[in-house]
Amino acid sequence: MDPVTVLAAGHVNWDVTLRVDRLPEADGEAAIHSQRQSGGGSAANVAAALTGLEVETGLIGSVGDDDNGLLARRELEAAGVSLSGVRVIEGAETAVKYLLVDETGEVAILGNDGVNEAVAPADLEPARIRAADHVHLTGQRPDTAAAIARVASEAGITVSFDPGRRFGDRDYDETVALTDVVFVTDREAAAFEAERLEAVADDRLVVVTCGADGAEAYAPDGDAVHPGFDVEPVDTAGAGDAFAAGFLATWLEDGDIDRALAYGNACGAVTASRDGARSAPTMAAVEDVLGRRS
Repeated sequence: MDPVTVLAAGHVNWDVTLRVDRLPEADGEAAIHSQRQSGGGSAANVAAALTGLEVETGLIGSVGDDDNGLLARRELEAAGVSLSGVRVIEGAETAVKYLLVDETGEVAILGNDGVNEAVAPADLEPARIRAADHVHLTGQRPDTAAAIARVASEAGITVSFDPGRRFGDRDYDETVALTDVVFVTDREAAAFEAERLEAVADDRLVVVTCGADGAEAYAPDGDAVHPGFDVEPVDTAGAGDAFAAGFLATWLEDGDIDRALAYGNACGAVTASRDGARSAPTMAAVEDVLGRRS
């Protein structure tokens, strides 16, 4: 079993991105300007972005044996992600998400979960988890996330967790308790109980992304803020995943939170300025953005 630097775990989807003139309201209508398809899912997006930053990355997740699942796997393989931990479920449909992107880059999502949560604790291979230097968890079955975190924690492997939009709706308490770094958006942080979020930050690193306003980090030994980078947003889908990849790629090197925030924000800015959630930033593009600020 080939070891990887980062093992990402969570959803592997197929995305259909529809660029529209505006996000429709109830009883409203919007015009579709263009359509494109590509791989998606937070765990898959982070894995693809990490490989683009020259980090050896593997993936735990599940897809169906349909055409969308085949396309998703081919795209990830082409990016250099190890898929030995991805289950292909016979007779099942891969999760498809429809992303509506307006002219300002704002995103609304429609979709079905398909088979993207077919990995149960009993399906995990502990040796695969122990072979990684770091584990990054995204929104998925709480019991599976907790099981992965337990194996990693017992092996002395650092764990990060980006629970996504379902943070307040699912019981991730055990996973958070075993996590070294928690990623949330400012909207998710506002929706979460303030007391619980403060308790989380007492003994681990909490990173809050604030869209165009950059990101903040709260740690037991001090806080840090980075204002972000000015870019013309084209499609903000996947920008948070790119941020997480950039932050981890840097933080895992030397633990420098300020540098990690800057690099993560640069990765998010590059992705937001391009079309599609899988617009993984390259090191050259990120260095260009960082150079502009300096």
